[in-house]
Amino acid sequence: MNIRKKGIALKKSEQQEYRLQNLSCASCAKKFEKNIQNISTVEEVQLNFGAAKLTVIGEASIEQLEEAGAFDGIKVKRADDKRVEKNTPFFKKKENILAGISLVFVLAGYLTASFKGDDYLPAIALFLLAIVIGGYDIFKTGFKNLFRLEFDMKTLMTIAIIGAAIIGEWQEGAVVVFLFAVSEALEAYSMNKARQSISSLMDIAPATAMVRRGNQLVELATEDILIGDILIVKPGQKIAMDGKVQSGISSVNQAPITGESIPVKKEIGDEVFAGTLNEEGALEIVVTKHVKDTTIAKIIHLVEEAQAEKAPAQKFVDQFAKYYTPLIILIALLVAFVTPLFLGDWNHWIYQGLAVLVVGCPCALVISTPVAIVTAIGNAARQGVLIKGGVHLEQLGRIKAIAFDKTGTLTNGVPEVTNVLVADHITEETLIRLVAAVEQSSQHPLARAILQYAREHKVQPAIAEQFQSVTGKGAYAEIEGARISVGSLTWIQETVSIPKAMQSAISNLQKEGKSVIAAMSGETFLGSIAIADKVRSNSVSVIQKLRANGIAHTVMLTGDAEPTARAIAQELQLTDIRAGLLPEDKLQAMKELQSQYGSVAMVGDGINDAPALANATVGIAMGGAGTDTALETADVALMADDLEKLPYTIRLSRKTLRIVKENIMFALGLKLIALLLIIPGWLTLWIAIFADMGATLLVVLNSLRLMRMQK
Repeated sequence: MNIRKKGIALKKSEQQEYRLQNLSCASCAKKFEKNIQNISTVEEVQLNFGAAKLTVIGEASIEQLEEAGAFDGIKVKRADDKRVEKNTPFFKKKENILAGISLVFVLAGYLTASFKGDDYLPAIALFLLAIVIGGYDIFKTGFKNLFRLEFDMKTLMTIAIIGAAIIGEWQEGAVVVFLFAVSEALEAYSMNKARQSISSLMDIAPATAMVRRGNQLVELATEDILIGDILIVKPGQKIAMDGKVQSGISSVNQAPITGESIPVKKEIGDEVFAGTLNEEGALEIVVTKHVKDTTIAKIIHLVEEAQAEKAPAQKFVDQFAKYYTPLIILIALLVAFVTPLFLGDWNHWIYQGLAVLVVGCPCALVISTPVAIVTAIGNAARQGVLIKGGVHLEQLGRIKAIAFDKTGTLTNGVPEVTNVLVADHITEETLIRLVAAVEQSSQHPLARAILQYAREHKVQPAIAEQFQSVTGKGAYAEIEGARISVGSLTWIQETVSIPKAMQSAISNLQKEGKSVIAAMSGETFLGSIAIADKVRSNSVSVIQKLRANGIAHTVMLTGDAEPTARAIAQELQLTDIRAGLLPEDKLQAMKELQSQYGSVAMVGDGINDAPALANATVGIAMGGAGTDTALETADVALMADDLEKLPYTIRLSRKTLRIVKENIMFALGLKLIALLLIIPGWLTLWIAIFADMGATLLVVLNSLRLMRMQK
């Protein structure tokens, strides 16, 4: 996070980052931020409520910061402090203990009142004790806010409870205190549960690692490990740093980073990531990044930034809440002091006004959006999908069309041999043996495809001599006393004729978008080989799932020729293709698609497709785990280079949108119903607090459904 002040980017070294505990209330977070800003030595402060993270520019001790948050018991520790904080059990938390004691006095008060009547002084004393003990923290903050004319939920509750006591509603005042404490505990639980996605990410990579320096093995903290150090990772251990395998072969479980369920084989030269699990063999790994630059560190940073960025729905709720609370206070005053002027019965209408204040607590409304957004982004990160902000999550839920790059996205991105056609006088093995011998000295991508095919079919290439490349046509070499030429059909046909039956087969292969090369020995035709960039094995099912999830328009943007593009589009049943495009043409195509369909996502590799990705409503990059560019530029990164994650991401975003709307409806709907009870005079403090607590409970439980959503 790089905070800017007066248009000047401040150096990262001037920033101090902290982790926060007990930060569960959105309005408390704003007050905490304001208190820190008032510290004279602090220049700038930014509080990330979703990630419970604080960034301060200037000088402030942890004692000063904790003093600024003392009103809500907020605890502070440095972001790089690796000490594991023990979670205080629910029943040991001070506020919950006080609420429990309050409940005991409430029950004792009701028991006493049931025998001696509501006006019996010991019963009133018991209810008063319940109010004082259970409402201690509420009153402490509420009175301070009253003097400052700051009207948050604790201020409203303070007024309502004191008012209830003044008009003699001791029983209801005591019950309201207890139920409000329950509501507060629910809010704290929901935010802590939502933040678990980040804390689980932070625990993925080990804090120390075994390093070989010279002839010695030393265990070092990851902060002390340097680029070029050699990590020694035994079977069953987690890899502590990003690096490349120097020696050893093993299977590595990359699920924490990419969401892949199947371990990946790692050999010399392969890239490995911090936080992944070495399963079988011992590995020696050369460190390639500092601990702050590892892929998992970037993911954590980006997830936290994403949770700080407010979605449009959350901005609307925050803006609405600014006017909502003063409006509730105004309605309460009108009900309490204006209505009795016309209808009489001051006691009844003051009571109704106090109930309006309780109904008006904006707890459920304030957390309705952030708890859903934080939960969804955290869940996606655990599944190997990095969504870089609530705004992108929300936009993704409204996507009507998706454009795909072809190479490396819908296809494997690597040319492969698909068909081998041989003349009558030789076998397929002989053709491959001779062609592979020529292609061994070539750097052409098609040559690599033939050599890979030979390896897969265990065909040993012949020995070639006097290799010669012919620019734009092919190549030839001397093999076993004959000149073997391999190249384009046009070039080979200048010397030999191709049988008509084979010409027909070749024509069909070309119509399918495949590249066909031919081979000859001297002036004798040997055969032809078709090569294509194969469609990914799961591309067809992904397109079908997207269609089932409401994406009606799927478009392919490619630089390939029309026949190749059309063949792949038909295989995948895409609705539209744009072929022969340069990067700038893809950008123009994206603009046309947006004017045609509105919200359009673009899926590409994050490098060649950068202009189109940047211009799309949502840019989705493939293979974020291995590409810094994808992590930096895209709005969404599929970490495992797995298209199967795309339908899951669309479903998650749409479900999140639906849950956010439901949450706002629950938060406002229950309060509106409670407020309507004023008309017949049925609104009680009990109903008011149950409406508030019920809305909070519904919002919390509804949002946490997103944690269970799987691929």
